Amino acid sequence: MPDAAVLPSRRDEAWRYADIGALERLGVDALGQWKDITLAAGEARAHCMVVGSDSPELHRVRLTLGEGARAEMFTVIAGNESCRVEVEVMLAKGAHFEFGGVTIGGGEATREFVTQVVHAEPEATSSQTIRSVHWGHGTGNFLGEIKVARDAQKTDAAQDFKGLLLEKGASANAVPQLEIFADDVKCAHGATVGHLDEAARFYMAARGLPPQVAKRLLVQAFIADALVAIGDDGEQERLLDAALDALGDAV
Repeated sequence: MPDAAVLPSRRDEAWRYADIGALERLGVDALGQWKDITLAAGEARAHCMVVGSDSPELHRVRLTLGEGARAEMFTVIAGNESCRVEVEVMLAKGAHFEFGGVTIGGGEATREFVTQVVHAEPEATSSQTIRSVHWGHGTGNFLGEIKVARDAQKTDAAQDFKGLLLEKGASANAVPQLEIFADDVKCAHGATVGHLDEAARFYMAARGLPPQVAKRLLVQAFIADALVAIGDDGEQERLLDAALDALGDAV
């Protein structure tokens, strides 16, 4: 990560798609504001949040998981201004990290997740599912890095990013990265960007659903993938509703 005394630029790999103008409005002090969380061996914690507003936001979280610990983090980035959520995770033996993220919106804003998950010891697992839905000139980004140390055998790690563009001016960028030094691991990543399934829309319209309702249902199903692992039904509904509220008149 860049020195907190200096604003980064797009020459820095981790900021290549970022809204540098929004970062300048936040100032260099925002770069030093990390939230550090440590989970003891066997401890479990889940956190769900909705971020994004009419002002730029930067959220930076460092998680350190002890042996057998479990952390779950689910985040929806909505709002009218650029917002960036960074998460750095260090996993001990047998620990698990679960991440689900949604970026959604239009306008000119850039909404992005940047993650680094380090499998430092054997038998740890991690799963990241990110969905981006944008229109207007909105942008959704995911820069995700998985690092597997030489001694971290039996690692099982996965990243899955999908972007859905509702209008031509919108964009989505994904940079999934794997750095693996162990040889007995399962690591996977995937990234796709596309448009709504016209065949599915036609199928639903043929059965009497109004076009806007069909479109909204397809978007709902798309973003729900990132939130399906939430164990609390109330929290799952809260985050899904926040994402759908952001759609407004876009569908």
